[in-house]
Parts: sequence; C-alpha cells; structure tokens
Amino acid sequence: MPQTLLITGATGFIGHHLVRRRLAAGDHVIALSRNASHARATLDAAGNGRVEVVTDLQQIADDRRIDAIVNLAGERILGMPWTAARRRKLLGSRLDTTRSIVQRVARLRHKPQVLVSASAIGYYGIHGDEPLNEDAAPQPIFQSQLCQQWEQAAQQAESLGLRVVRLRIGVVLGRDGGALPQLAGPVRFGLGAVLGDGRSYNSWIHLEDLLSLIEFAIATPALRGAVNATSPRPATHAETQRTLAQVLRRPLWLRAPAFLLRGLLGEMSQLLLDGQRVLPAQALAAGFQFSHPELRAALQDLLLQPA
Repeated sequence: MPQTLLITGATGFIGHHLVRRRLAAGDHVIALSRNASHARATLDAAGNGRVEVVTDLQQIADDRRIDAIVNLAGERILGMPWTAARRRKLLGSRLDTTRSIVQRVARLRHKPQVLVSASAIGYYGIHGDEPLNEDAAPQPIFQSQLCQQWEQAAQQAESLGLRVVRLRIGVVLGRDGGALPQLAGPVRFGLGAVLGDGRSYNSWIHLEDLLSLIEFAIATPALRGAVNATSPRPATHAETQRTLAQVLRRPLWLRAPAFLLRGLLGEMSQLLLDGQRVLPAQALAAGFQFSHPELRAALQDLLLQPA
C-alpha cells in the first residue's frame, strides 16, 4: 500500500536515491529543501506530482497524514577544518532540522509511525580495532558529541508515540557520491595512498544496502533505537586501498604520514586516521540481509558494472 514519507536532506546523495526508490514503489514524498525549484527539478523529473517540496516544515498542514519520516539533513562533516564556527554549523544543521521535525510532529493530528533519523558511526569515537556493536559507549570528543546530541534530539519524538530508529551510518560507497569518487579518483591516476599506518578500520556500506536498511527500518515494527548501518565485514584502511587498486588495476605505492595529516587537519584528521570497527548487530538480529557484504564484490559492482 502506498505511503506518504517526509524526507529531509532529500536532494543530498543518499536522499535523492531514497526518493527515487520510494517513487518507483508508488509512494508519495514530501521533501524538505531550502531550494524548492532545484528540488522539484531534481526529484520530480518525470513531473508526476508525487513529490511535494516544502522549504519549511510549518508548510505542512496539521491534518496532513504522514506515515514515516526519514531525517537525513546535515552539513557534510568532512571538508573545511573544524573551527569553532564550523562546529556550530555542523551541529546546527543537524539539531535545527531534527528539533523542527519533533515540533511539527507534535502538532500533527495523525502521528507518523516511525522516525528514521540519521546519525553516524562517529558516535563511538576512537576505539582502535575493538569490534563495536550498538551498546558501545561514546566518547568526549567532537565527532562523538555531535552524534550524541543529534540522536538525543531525535529521541524526543518517542514522547510523541513514534518509534525512533537512530541509524549510525558508516562510510557510504556509491557511484555518484559519498566517499567512493574521492577514494577512487587518485587511485585511477596511480596516486592512491595509504594514510598513516593503514591499520585503522573502514566501516563501510554499499549505497543499495543503506537504502534497503532505511526501508527495512520503516517496515519493521520491532526495530528501534540505535542501528549500525555498516557492512558486517569492515576492512582496514590499507585493505580498502589495496582492494580498490586491485579492482581498478592500478598500483598502490604512496603513503601519507599520519603526523602530516594531523598537522594539516587537526581533530578532523580522526575521520581519516582513526576509524571504527563497527558491526551491524541490531540489523542482523532483526533479520536484515545485506546484498553487498564483501568489499571486493561491492567495489566491483560500483566501479565495473554499468549504472
């Protein structure tokens, strides 16, 4: 039966793929976007009218029925250095939208069943090669505190009767966005490098598995709380780079010293040098099946198969 979904971050890398999948399934989508004309052109190319774009959640009427909400809004965390102003922007872009969702839901006469709200594996901080499931503790560092506050804002929807799934997303691999184009570009030109000692873990997920997991979270009433959105087969950074080079048939001979990256990037270098070995315990326990659990096969699918 067709549903109505509210999706924030709908024009982003993950969001626009999710919108297209749900439209193909017959759903109606309400998309939150700061640029309405761009969103309509991007998301409703067929002109079928099943994408409704709003620039403010207050534009949604109190009597509007919404079946599920997927919250993907947030500034890209890897980019400019984490200055005080940048940290405020990263935090505000997540908290402002999430709090607005809760405020809008509070006034809806027909409450959605579920809120699937993005978070990230940065929640766990730095744990070396320790395997981490959803029970692992956070840490008092910025990337972890950012995710903690983001999740706390989403959890407020539980008091309104919604089932809340906090999706801790790993490194997303896709053809047209996420981490893969940035990883593959240098390797294609023979300039791929291992960062630091290469022993940090890369907890990745194929875009198609992430989209399927979001849909699974919406459709599975027993699933709630923190859910790691990562492949069950995390790989070290060195293994990731070697596999990428082998798939693309390119050499891998460069190394970037850790001290240089830490000096250039400051605390943000943690995202590149201090990964997390995250396991999707809750998703597997709930019966979710990954289509692309192995890194080599996932890279072959994304880099060698036609779109």
